[in-house]
Amino acid sequence: MSNNKNYFVKILLLWNKNDNTRAMPWKAEKDPYKIWLSEIILQQTRVEQGWDYYNRFLIAYPVIEKLARAPEKKVFKLWEGLGYYTRCKNLIATAKIIMKQHDGKFPGRYEEILALKGIGPYTAAAIASFAFNLPYAVVDGNVFRVLARFFGISKPIDSTEGKKLFTSLAHELLDKKQPGAYNQAIMDFGAVICKPKIPLCSTCPLKSKCIAYSEDFVAQLPVKKKSMVRRSRWFYYLVIGHEEKIYVRKRGPKDIWENLYEFVLIETPAETTVAKLKAMPLFKELFGKAGIEIISVSGLYLQHLTHQTIQGGFIHIKTKKALQIPGFEAVSPKKLAKLPFPKFITRYLSENEANPLER
Repeated sequence: MSNNKNYFVKILLLWNKNDNTRAMPWKAEKDPYKIWLSEIILQQTRVEQGWDYYNRFLIAYPVIEKLARAPEKKVFKLWEGLGYYTRCKNLIATAKIIMKQHDGKFPGRYEEILALKGIGPYTAAAIASFAFNLPYAVVDGNVFRVLARFFGISKPIDSTEGKKLFTSLAHELLDKKQPGAYNQAIMDFGAVICKPKIPLCSTCPLKSKCIAYSEDFVAQLPVKKKSMVRRSRWFYYLVIGHEEKIYVRKRGPKDIWENLYEFVLIETPAETTVAKLKAMPLFKELFGKAGIEIISVSGLYLQHLTHQTIQGGFIHIKTKKALQIPGFEAVSPKKLAKLPFPKFITRYLSENEANPLER
C-alpha cells in the first residue's frame, strides 16, 4: 500500500507538471481574495459558467474593500443566474468581516480562514494551500472519486466512516512541500481524466496500479449510500401592473431565494389552472372588486434546485387602479431591470423583454 501511495503522488505531480493543460483564469493565483472568490463561485457551479462570473466580479470589485463597500443589491444582481444565493450572501458578509476584523487583509492561518462565513474545510484548504502554501489537503467530489478508484475503496463517501477514511487518506498523500501543486493536480485529474462518466482510463497515467481499473469496477466507484429526495413545489406568479409599473417584493429568510425579488406569488400543492387561482382567497383579497384584465398566461416553467423542483407559471395582469399590497412596491421597468431575481423569474423576463407588461 505504501509503495502505491508513493507512486500515486509521484505520477500525479508529474502529470500536473507535464500534461495538465486545464486552463482557468484563477489557476496558479496567489491572491487569497481571488482564490476565495473563485472557490465560492464554483461551489455547485460548472467551471464554464463560473468563469464569466469570476471575470465580471473582478472587474466590478478588484479588491475586497470594494466588495465590502458595494451596495448589496448590486452584488446580488451581478450574481444573478448563478443560483444558491446563500453563497452570495456569505460572500458579502465575509468581505465585511475581513474589513472590520482583519484590517482588510485576508487571514493567513487555516483556522482563521475556516472561521469565516461560508467557508468550509474544502475551501479553507484550497485558500490555505494555494495562497499561503500551507499543508492542508482539499477533499471534494473529484478527490473522493480519484482516491476511491485508484485505491479500490468501497466505503460510501457520504457516510461518517467513509468521510473520515477519505479525509485521512487525502492528508496522508498530500505533498507537504508543495501542497498547492498537489491539490491542484488531484482536482484537475478528477475533472479531466478520472471523470464521473466516461473516464479516460485507456490513457490514464495511473492505470497500471489503479485497483478499480485492474478489477473492472471503475463505474461502480465512488459509492454513495443515500439517494436524495427532491421536494416538488408549484409557484404561480401574478405579474401585476398598473400604469406601466409592476409589483415586486424582496423575499425574506428561511426559504429559497432569500434577498432576491419576486412578483406576487401563489404557491399551490399541485399543478392548477387560472380559473382555480381566481377562486382562491388570496386572489380575491388582492383584487377585491377592482377591474382587472388578464393579458396572458405563460407556459410551464421549471427549475431544479439541490433539494427542490420548482414548477409553475406566470399570469400577466393589468389593473385599472393602484393596489396596496403589503410588502410589495410598484416599480418602473428601469428599476425592475436592476433588481436581482431568481433564475425561475429571469427566464420569464428574458423571454418577455425588460417589462413584461409592454407586450
